[in-house]
Amino acid sequence: MPDTTTTDPDRLTPGDIARTLLWTVVVASALANMAASFGGAGTWVHLVCGAVTVLCAGTLVVRNLRGRR
Repeated sequence: MPDTTTTDPDRLTPGDIARTLLWTVVVASALANMAASFGGAGTWVHLVCGAVTVLCAGTLVVRNLRGRR
């Protein structure tokens, strides 16, 4: 019977997926904020985009710092 508990270095972990999703949201919200600037959107759009960017970037920083311990 094959061993199913091996650790494959090419296998994605939940942490890898979360990091990729967080980076995707950071880039998307920054682009949305830039588009809102060019489009003349209201202040609330900029605030929401900025808040999402800061929260995701902060989460990435915390995950990185905890991973070093």
